[in-house]
Amino acid sequence: MDKFSIRDQLSAIFFFWTDQFRYVIFLKREVLLIARTKEFDKNQALHEAMLLFWKKGYEAASIPDLLEVMGISRSSLYDTFSDKQTLYRDALEHYKKGSSNKQTILKQASNVRDGILQFFEYHIASAYDTSLPGGCFVTNTATTLESPDEQINVLIQTSFSDLEQAFCELLEKGQQSEEIDKTTDIETLSYLLLNLHQSINIMAKTGQNPERAKEMISYIIAGI
Repeated sequence: MDKFSIRDQLSAIFFFWTDQFRYVIFLKREVLLIARTKEFDKNQALHEAMLLFWKKGYEAASIPDLLEVMGISRSSLYDTFSDKQTLYRDALEHYKKGSSNKQTILKQASNVRDGILQFFEYHIASAYDTSLPGGCFVTNTATTLESPDEQINVLIQTSFSDLEQAFCELLEKGQQSEEIDKTTDIETLSYLLLNLHQSINIMAKTGQNPERAKEMISYIIAGI
């Protein structure tokens, strides 16, 4: 009887520590799983969210859709980006940073006409790129989002004003180098180029021939 009692006690101790060990392993696995769900390439996830918002728009891009393309969990999305609206603003910022290369063309141009031509060649190629959703993410936001918050409004306005200013600075250099007539109203011309930029975005969304856009830009440049 004593021997049986000791054996039972040893068995109870064994199973107790076995259960404890399994519980500790379970906790460690849970901690590792949670950590793993938070470890992701934020920039890549944001890029995928940008493409989805760009393609579908704010309303049509659902949280499940975003989680799928971003490859993250719901908790990671909210922990990192707070909410859908903040994610949308971050996606717009991400787009603006990526599209800043176009303005670099204007800033580094050796002369006005070549700079404007190269800028619009790059822009038309991007607007009509079939690997992208088409048009411009900022333009889409300005024309489709019904009630953007103030921060989104500022992002849109800043994007447009920055581009207009880049055109104006290049035209000013052209006047200083006497490439452009001193009497040319460069502020109005800058605004015209900005509007041509936006119209190309919209026409690209409707499937218009990109060659017509190129012809239009050539016509405008010839008159500068």
